[in-house]
Amino acid sequence: MNILLIALLFLMFQLSVFGDDGTPSPQRVPSTGLDHRTAWWKEAKFGMFIHWGLYSYLAGEWKGGSYSGIGEWIMYKARIPLLEYEDVAAHFDPKGFNADSWAQLAKDAGMKYVILTAKHHDGFAMFGSQADKFNIVVATPFHRDPVKELAEACKKRGLRFGVYYSQAQDWHAPGGAIWKGPHEADPVWETPQWDPRQNGNFDTYFDEKALPQVKELLSNYGPIAVIWFDTPLGVMNAERVAKLQKTVRGLQPDTLVSGRISTEFKSDYDSAGDNEIPDLSRPGDWETPATLNHTWGFKKNDHHWKTSANVIFKLVDIVSKGGNYLLNVGPDGEGVIPKPSIETLLGVGRWLKMNGESIYGAGRTPFGTEFGTPVKVAPAGEAAPLREWRCELCGATQERSPQFEALTDWRCTTKPGRLYIHLFRWPTNGKFQLPPVKGKFIKAYLLAAPSRQGLKVKQNKSGVSITLPGIAPDPIDSVLCLENRPNTP
Repeated sequence: MNILLIALLFLMFQLSVFGDDGTPSPQRVPSTGLDHRTAWWKEAKFGMFIHWGLYSYLAGEWKGGSYSGIGEWIMYKARIPLLEYEDVAAHFDPKGFNADSWAQLAKDAGMKYVILTAKHHDGFAMFGSQADKFNIVVATPFHRDPVKELAEACKKRGLRFGVYYSQAQDWHAPGGAIWKGPHEADPVWETPQWDPRQNGNFDTYFDEKALPQVKELLSNYGPIAVIWFDTPLGVMNAERVAKLQKTVRGLQPDTLVSGRISTEFKSDYDSAGDNEIPDLSRPGDWETPATLNHTWGFKKNDHHWKTSANVIFKLVDIVSKGGNYLLNVGPDGEGVIPKPSIETLLGVGRWLKMNGESIYGAGRTPFGTEFGTPVKVAPAGEAAPLREWRCELCGATQERSPQFEALTDWRCTTKPGRLYIHLFRWPTNGKFQLPPVKGKFIKAYLLAAPSRQGLKVKQNKSGVSITLPGIAPDPIDSVLCLENRPNTP
């Protein structure tokens, strides 16, 4: 009887891991494993994305021409022949790269994890790869391994380290997938390939370059907190996704797999679109990847930098809706992070040093009215009002009919027994009014107040009223903490 039971349990395990055709299943692992993997990530809330590669050296230009849109796609936009792109590698010698300064900036900005582009769509690896010689250690005069150096620098500072890897697109390897159809303002080419060397079989690329390089990243650089896949296009089917997941789980079971491994199969958490923040609170585990200007990879003519105030609002807004904020920096061709990025991030870090308890490990708002309201549909026969809309990634503007009327006066994040009210607009009447909320509040204070003196709280059926000092303690976001009576929600 015991033998039959053991056999049955083993068969159930096999079916949970493998499909009925014997291939590994691409579906999520049991929730206990997922909860274990995501625990640190849910606490962290704020991470640094780093896009850096050969495209940083080109800085948005090729043979005297300047190309619009995101800088890391310059090879695709300019249709650079492979031989000429390899010559770019032969001149890439970023002597200004300092992994310790990058990691320290992330630390000072209040970020808790760092993700570096180990290989972007151009196929160039920013680590020493045995699987393909088109990498920074072999193909450049630099001969150093940035993944190794940054992993060590992050470890010294208590930061989690992860890597971005373009699993489907590879514009250098024969058979690598290439974007088809519209992309930004680029022409739509009849044939995606522009160099005969790009022709080949996708599975050959996937099995002989992508999978071996993922194994190298997970085997040679210590703990990898996240592996961030991207643009699965239409090629990441169940079998290929399963191979990737099996590789990751087999080498580092605690590594998080990002939501862009495939358009069909979920992974450990979801990724919103680039720079996309939902209008309302969103269920589940999710992350907004975002830029500090209009590009991910460095472009010399993109100076549209976000301010510290703008980033702080977005961070709070995302956390109050249940998400994480993965904010990008794009070092230049010398390996130096642009000064405006540094200044913005240090400003965010100063605010977090005072108010971090309202962000790290914090949960969603219990309200929702603070976000705004959907715009009513115009009556039949009437034209909807138009407003200027600006794309945060490319900077382009359009006249659009708004779908949501956003409010920005305040946001709320939560922890057990506490509400954190983020006041972006200080009340002129000296009082802040909250809608009715469960629980009895026994204490209210401002996180930035010198000794966190108690504030007057009045609570009744109509809501909660807090009397505030005449001047906001923080010029960007003054955080008001309300504490519940113990054992109340």
